[in-house]
Amino acid sequence: MADTFNKKQREKKKQKKKRDKREKREQKKLSSNKPPEFMYVGIDGNLTTQAPDPSLKKKVSLEDIDISTPPSEKSEESKFEKTGFVKFLNEEKGYGFIIGDEGDESYFVHVDNLQGPIQNGDKVVFEAGRGPKGPIALGVKLQS
Repeated sequence: MADTFNKKQREKKKQKKKRDKREKREQKKLSSNKPPEFMYVGIDGNLTTQAPDPSLKKKVSLEDIDISTPPSEKSEESKFEKTGFVKFLNEEKGYGFIIGDEGDESYFVHVDNLQGPIQNGDKVVFEAGRGPKGPIALGVKLQS
């Protein structure tokens, strides 16, 4: 049975791809632009093909090397904890907004994140977080 026109066209394209690939491979072999096999970090921290000068090597004692990070003092205050006042709260709809004391950034608050009853104008303490549409307030409670 004879091949259809589309089959012949596909076969021609396949043969052309093979030829082009073979030619590219041969051109790569012939070209002498090979990337360097080894790269070194220079004194200034940049990559270079030149090996560093061994006379500039610095001696480091084992005592000078810190393997672990020093223990950090944990503060009771969260670095995300902020204060502000309730600008708007609609308990029927279940959301509101809080304005932070540091600036005029507005935080979205959902009633599920309230840790006690609050009203418009109350001074509150909350943890700042990131929501899908901007900053959100978590764990909102009245400031004591």
